[in-house]
Amino acid sequence: MVLSEIDRHLLDRCLQRKPRAWEDFVDRFLGLVVHVIQHTAQSRSVRLTPELRDDLTGDIFLALLDNDFAVLRHFRGKCSLAAYLTVVARRAAVRSLMQRKAQAASLGDAVAQVADGDGKRTDEDRIISRDEAERLIGILETQEAAVVRMYHLEDRSYQEISQATGIPVNSIGPILSRARAKMRRLSPA
Repeated sequence: MVLSEIDRHLLDRCLQRKPRAWEDFVDRFLGLVVHVIQHTAQSRSVRLTPELRDDLTGDIFLALLDNDFAVLRHFRGKCSLAAYLTVVARRAAVRSLMQRKAQAASLGDAVAQVADGDGKRTDEDRIISRDEAERLIGILETQEAAVVRMYHLEDRSYQEISQATGIPVNSIGPILSRARAKMRRLSPA
């Protein structure tokens, strides 16, 4: 199937940055992206929470926006836009899931539940883990640090973080992703 006239027009509007074009694009393809994420997570045996699903959805749409719509500009119209976006979304979801797994392992080492031989944390272990986590959080900007602290150290939900900080709920995941990447990049190995 080739590119439909409706999708061609929508794509042209996005690339020309016409008013409401991006919103129309997201409205048209949000269901497809969510379906791809769910299928990708299921096929990789990843437990998909609503927060993770929303984060991955945001990551995919941000990837489409990145570098002035570079991914959309590379589309040649030799298949349907939905088919192209399915491949792009699957690749982005897999990449994001892999990065999140690496980030979680990296952050998990710093915020680890360090245990002694019988599986219980000692007071000293808690202090060491907390000190290392605080050191890593200290390299972040104020807003990022607050979100990471509330999510990883205080076990708050996205909704609770949003209420405490005034940051929209759908912005919490991307802030966490950027903060984790920054901590990984700036922390000594």
